[in-house]
Amino acid sequence: MTTFHPYLFFAGFCREAFTRYQEVFGGELQIVTNADMPENERMPDVGDDVVMHAALTIGDGLLMGSDDPTADEPRPTMGVSVNVGLPTVDETKRVFEALAEGGQVDMPIEAVSFSPAFGMVRDRFGVSWLLTAEPEAQG
Repeated sequence: MTTFHPYLFFAGFCREAFTRYQEVFGGELQIVTNADMPENERMPDVGDDVVMHAALTIGDGLLMGSDDPTADEPRPTMGVSVNVGLPTVDETKRVFEALAEGGQVDMPIEAVSFSPAFGMVRDRFGVSWLLTAEPEAQG
């Protein structure tokens, strides 16, 4: 079976972003910093608190990311969005509003042909999200 898992890069604020994502979505968060790495795998010219790998596991879902030590300023994700299917319209609205805090709404939540609630938002960390209530949530 082939699986795809988004991997996001941040300019020094991966821990903040993933902590927020855990607050919004729940799940189990694992963060590995440069200091946590075996000595022979540590990056020499970056701080100990640089996130080398973050993983947020929710059920069968997995969102991963890290800090990009070559990035000197925050950059929005370009050309890709994280698509999340949620079980109800209310949950989709809750997540949308939480991700929109400090971010930018690209398309407000509305009913569309494939979902009773769909919206697009770029969060305060520059990550683009597509949020979709599952069709069976219509009742």
